[in-house]
Amino acid sequence: MLLCALCACSGNDDVAQDMQQPVISDQGITANPIDCQQYRRGDIIPFHYLMTDDQELGAYNIEIHNNFDHHSHSTSAVECPMDEKKVPVNPWVFNQDYSIPAGQRIFDARIDIQIPSDIDTGDYHFMVRLTDRAGWQQLHAVAVKIVE
Repeated sequence: MLLCALCACSGNDDVAQDMQQPVISDQGITANPIDCQQYRRGDIIPFHYLMTDDQELGAYNIEIHNNFDHHSHSTSAVECPMDEKKVPVNPWVFNQDYSIPAGQRIFDARIDIQIPSDIDTGDYHFMVRLTDRAGWQQLHAVAVKIVE
């Protein structure tokens, strides 16, 4: 009987379970990048989004890859004009993880990303994956174009 009482008391009923995805937002800021923006090779993409969670944020990842085959990630209803399909020769691939300080429920994410000067120009996807401490994830993908 004592064993059952100990087991019943071992759960932490005071801590609310996190059941909500974090949010990648442009509320109250000038978000960047947004769909259909163009950047020049060798320039910087000044990434800026507001990240929030009801309990605690975890980390985020930024991935940039070519969209020369016109595939979709379907997080935006915006349709940008696209170049003709092409075979990549020297496409840009960027994939970087970023930590968020512990205990944060709101984080103003800003990163300057250098665009290589020798990559293929054309259509690219800029994707942000935000994960909260509980493991819930939100994806935000925009279409951008790299020009000469």
